[in-house]
Amino acid sequence: MDLLSREILLVDKPAGLSSFAVVARVRRIYTEQVRADALHKNQTPPRRAKVGHAGTLDPFATGLLICLLGKGTKKATEFLKLDKKYQATICLGKTSTTGDIEGEISETNFSGIPEATQVQKVVESFRGEIEQKVPAYSAVKINGKRAYELARKGIAAEMPVRKVQIYDISIIDYAWPYLKIACHVSSGTYIRTLGEDIGKKLGIGGYLTELRRTQIGKYKISDAITLAELGITD
Repeated sequence: MDLLSREILLVDKPAGLSSFAVVARVRRIYTEQVRADALHKNQTPPRRAKVGHAGTLDPFATGLLICLLGKGTKKATEFLKLDKKYQATICLGKTSTTGDIEGEISETNFSGIPEATQVQKVVESFRGEIEQKVPAYSAVKINGKRAYELARKGIAAEMPVRKVQIYDISIIDYAWPYLKIACHVSSGTYIRTLGEDIGKKLGIGGYLTELRRTQIGKYKISDAITLAELGITD
């Protein structure tokens, strides 16, 4: 694929790679094309082309990652406040130290499996403006340090609470212990925290096993390209 004329590249990020790792792979392909174009024009080729992204996805998550190429890297702030859509699978009856599959998983004690009507009621109660505590395993800075750096060292930190908007939230499927939801949320919403809070409100705990971002503002996953389609196989 010719990337030279692009400033924005929509990528369908696979599970298991960090957003930084995806950017590094795209940069490798883009740099090759930029250097080849410069040499063709008898210009001095750059050592490395500029590539960034707008909106991090956790390594276990999949879906839409907006990569910015060349001059497009200057537009990163334009994407930061856009609302987003996700699909997430919550494992109920257990908790994770990170709120997802990458943490230490623990069983919880509960009196019974919640019925579908109860789950429906709880899920819908999160629609609207809610308060979220920023997760300890996040990139938010606490006294100049990334929160996840402190958490990995076992240092407890008082995490800030933020107001976010859940524009819409619905159940895709509920088959104990898995609850799959779709949600449309404001920028700054942590879906890991949303999953945990749903589990807490049900009184049984919960953590994310899957997370897929399907839209950022007007940009949709259906318009994204996979790394394999870019010729990236490692």
